[in-house]
Amino acid sequence: MTIPALDPTELAWATTKLNDLIAGFDAVVVGQPRLRTALLTTLLARGHVLLESVPGLAKTLAASTLARAVAGSFARIQCTPDLLPSDIIGTEVFDPATTRFRTELGPVHSNFVLLDEINRSSAKTQSAMLEAMQERQTSIGGVTHALPDPFLVLATQNPIEEEGTYVLPQAQMDRFLLKEVIDYPTAEAELEVLNRVESGVFDVAEPAIASINDVLRLQRICAAVHVDETLKRYMVELVNVTRRPSSYLDGDQARWIEFGASPRGTIAFMQVARAAALLAGRDHALPDDIVGMRHAVLRHRLVLTFEAVAERVSVENLIDAVFKAVPTP
Repeated sequence: MTIPALDPTELAWATTKLNDLIAGFDAVVVGQPRLRTALLTTLLARGHVLLESVPGLAKTLAASTLARAVAGSFARIQCTPDLLPSDIIGTEVFDPATTRFRTELGPVHSNFVLLDEINRSSAKTQSAMLEAMQERQTSIGGVTHALPDPFLVLATQNPIEEEGTYVLPQAQMDRFLLKEVIDYPTAEAELEVLNRVESGVFDVAEPAIASINDVLRLQRICAAVHVDETLKRYMVELVNVTRRPSSYLDGDQARWIEFGASPRGTIAFMQVARAAALLAGRDHALPDDIVGMRHAVLRHRLVLTFEAVAERVSVENLIDAVFKAVPTP
């Protein structure tokens, strides 16, 4: 199927709308450009994002700010070992007044869902949530309930406290479009946070900049961004290197990679390249769009050997080696 060329007026509208969203986001969230890029890229590409960071780096604020900017619903779920699947997706409750069961939808039925410390929930609860992410629907009492559109899950993990956590299986990690690692803000950005707290910026609810229909329109425009056949081959070759590292990387690097990325990784590169191009105001993807998001796309898709984990080998360095092994078109 041939994707029709992107209408210049549609591109101009999308560029203006995205610039407004970026300005609105930056007016509230300070010093987290990678977080902003990850959220907008994931939203445009109709995916989900996994964030790894210590507490207190504005993840909840960022997700709620984006939801408010597009007039979307927002839910935060604090994951704990005793959290049940029904606490997330919903359940049937008996109503004495009608002597019938009624369906109570869970917090996952929101446009933007923050799963805080997803690795603290049990494997059964993780599976229920990730199934909802993939199918974009839930089943309660044998009845299927569609999740709202757009639907974006922002899941977080704390890299410091690992006691009492359940590691996400690789098959479930692969369902996240991106995994971004958020670092502390700079001293200048942190000073700006103090000034905004003092001025009461965070106490004022900003009006919506866009609507849910605008987001759906942006997603349709993003899907129409052109990706050349040469770029598609580039993506396939990159992912192929992760699967056969001994054929492309030197011995020291190749032995660290146990399993490479699945075809989901290749698809993710194409989705992310389109979103990055649109964020840059272009109707076509460039190699730089792929290179710029390489760590976020691949860091959770490469399975390192036990030896690599024990020696704290940087997965980002291995990803850089993969990209050096494939000529940029």
